[in-house]
Amino acid sequence: MRRIALLLGLSLVLSGGSACGEGDFDENTENGVSDLPYAWSVISFEPGEGAGFGSAAMPDVVLGPPDGRGVMSASLEVVSLGDGGEIVLGFGDREIVNEEGPDFVVFENPFWPQGDAEQVYAELGEVAVSKDGEEWHVFPCEFEPEDLPPYPGCAGWTPTLRYEAEEVVPLQLEVTGGDGFDLADVGVDRARYVRIRDVWGLGEAPSRGFDLDSVGLIHFQ
Repeated sequence: MRRIALLLGLSLVLSGGSACGEGDFDENTENGVSDLPYAWSVISFEPGEGAGFGSAAMPDVVLGPPDGRGVMSASLEVVSLGDGGEIVLGFGDREIVNEEGPDFVVFENPFWPQGDAEQVYAELGEVAVSKDGEEWHVFPCEFEPEDLPPYPGCAGWTPTLRYEAEEVVPLQLEVTGGDGFDLADVGVDRARYVRIRDVWGLGEAPSRGFDLDSVGLIHFQ
């Protein structure tokens, strides 16, 4: 049975930072650092209640490769979305394309506090994709608080592993960790934007909700 009390307690580990709001970062900011296949710009950010952690480092903190720490440790190089908060990321001139298997990866900072995958500290998010930023295709993320992993269709429950980003192109889930998503599951062949929305609201301010690290591409043009 899921250890809800444990999760709520461990969320305090991620507390810190300052209040976060719209206008605290420059929209459409390009990282300009790397040609690696990761999010290139923040299109929009609507923080929910209890957000704030990582806001001082926006937008760079969610652009480029993730800060993988392995299954036993959570990265703090993240931004907390807050309860119901959402963020939209772009990839410059690149498009995600549908090929066999997962096409992109969402990296949060879940970990296994007791080395047990069934006791994962997870803050789940709903993922959606769009070609134009207006029509969205949502991956179903349905769960009950007492459910054990896996949480198919949701982001935020698979730890991000330690790896050398320059050496893992295209991305490989078995090497990088993170939660993979296949465009075929929502019936689209291409996408230019990824939206992530907190759906659980766990934790204490200023680190409530989904903690986004990065979004990476597996299949793209």
